[in-house]
Amino acid sequence: MKRKFLALSAVLALMAGAATAQNKTTFGVRAGVNFTNLNGEIGGNDLDLKMKAGFHVGVNAEIPLADEFFIQPGVLFSTKGAKADEGDGKINISYAEVPVNFLYKPEVGTGRLLLGVGPYLGIAVGGKFKGDGDDMDIEFTNDVENENEYLYSMKRLDFGGNLLFGYEFTNKFSVQLNAQLGMANLSPKFQGEKLDDTKMKNTSFGVSVGYRF
Repeated sequence: MKRKFLALSAVLALMAGAATAQNKTTFGVRAGVNFTNLNGEIGGNDLDLKMKAGFHVGVNAEIPLADEFFIQPGVLFSTKGAKADEGDGKINISYAEVPVNFLYKPEVGTGRLLLGVGPYLGIAVGGKFKGDGDDMDIEFTNDVENENEYLYSMKRLDFGGNLLFGYEFTNKFSVQLNAQLGMANLSPKFQGEKLDDTKMKNTSFGVSVGYRF
């Protein structure tokens, strides 16, 4: 975990350096709450899970493309997962995410409206299944050989699309609503075979606050 933290810190430092090196490019921080779920099916039966709360925190850079248009790459640490419909079971997954949003920031009132869309790439850095007093680490793999391990295994790589809507005030603080639709099937293959009736995808929405330097 320490090495993962140091690697993420190095990426953030490089991004900060790149942001300050470019003319008119700004650097920002963002943090907020996630409400996430896992949608799909197992063996042809729909997943019956509930949303769970998590959080996200990270940095981004805004690079101007044209008047009021920007590209915003970033790096986030984000927690996702879902809760069992009954009982206290939970799936907790931590991701290092790289969103790249295309922003439209027209002047509205004394500040700017934030409208954004773009892709994201997520890499799972840890996860657990919790329930009935037991914790079990998620095995991140693309292929499972043992049937008993299949329900506790997931693919590490996630990707999908972002949407955001918000407002940036004149004091450089901002607030925004975020939505993510996962497009990657997180269910691994079983003994080299893709299971057509088994799939699982991340979905989430949230609220965050930010500040631009």
